[in-house]
Amino acid sequence: MSAAAAERQLVFSAEELLTEHDYAAPHVIDGQRLHGGFDDRGRYVSPRSLGRRVAIDNWTAALRERGGDLLTADASLLTGPRVPNVAQQRLLIEDGVTRPFWNGLTITGKIEGRGRMIAEMPFPDLQAIVVEDVSGMALGHLRKGLLKAHGMDEGGEPDKGIGGHDVMWFVARDLAFGANAHADVEPPGGVARPEEGARRMPEIDLPYEMSLSFLMNLLLIEFRAEIGFAGSQATFRTPTLFRQRRTQAEEAAEIVERIRTDELIHVESLRLYIGELRSLTIKTSDGGAMPGARLVDRFWNGLLQWATVEQPRLTAERLYEALRTEILASDGGDRLLREFNALADPGYSLAA
Repeated sequence: MSAAAAERQLVFSAEELLTEHDYAAPHVIDGQRLHGGFDDRGRYVSPRSLGRRVAIDNWTAALRERGGDLLTADASLLTGPRVPNVAQQRLLIEDGVTRPFWNGLTITGKIEGRGRMIAEMPFPDLQAIVVEDVSGMALGHLRKGLLKAHGMDEGGEPDKGIGGHDVMWFVARDLAFGANAHADVEPPGGVARPEEGARRMPEIDLPYEMSLSFLMNLLLIEFRAEIGFAGSQATFRTPTLFRQRRTQAEEAAEIVERIRTDELIHVESLRLYIGELRSLTIKTSDGGAMPGARLVDRFWNGLLQWATVEQPRLTAERLYEALRTEILASDGGDRLLREFNALADPGYSLAA
């Protein structure tokens, strides 16, 4: 072990993992206090990233020294049709059909708000199913501040009046559209995976299977969100849209950029947790043990098949049918639907 490795801090307190930077200016938009802040050069700084950044870097270096690495995965895994895609969204807004984009921003904010539960959720001690000592790993800190920080990033600190990603989406929406542009909307139900609830890691007890499944599903949710966030930014930044509120729409895009900056540490953390699991030895319920990579990879590969092939098409079909009804109800709906269909993602047959 190198001298640098020997001196590297690997055990952190919850207070250290939740430490904020000393911001030069708070993050406030239209009187709404949002999390994070700005340094003395006006650059946005993510919340709770001072100690967390150091911890993740140290755990990553230690994992690599042991011969492991972060899970190899990024948002490019999630191919498949998107409805509406950016071109279709622009077409609708240019034609005065603005509710779908407004709804999408609202639903995104509400889903982000639900992520606040990550800060409070009961999570088992994974040391119980791991042979090696995890006290100096990220896995040993999930219940010591890491999950709490993630949840607070998503849902803010309502008791302190500090908005997280949920409020940031609502602020961005209202900048571009103005307040109360459309009636409120609730997120639709998700598309359930076939045989939902079936055991896919039967070698370990169910509470631990559910926890590992949660972490891997959360990583895919982050990837899916990243694609959607980029699309929202591209729409906000379209010069021909929101002509009466161009400055506000540009600011909305910047707010989304700050959310994306915050999400980088979420993705990196989740890749780290799963990478650590792959490098370890997992105790099985029958008293035996197995390589973590065998357990994780089998579940992850099955999850990818669902998330990259099956789920995107099912979701697109549902969204298309809802949009089709709204488009046809607008002035010139038949013409608009034809133009909308012509802009569909390649290989997407519903719009034919």
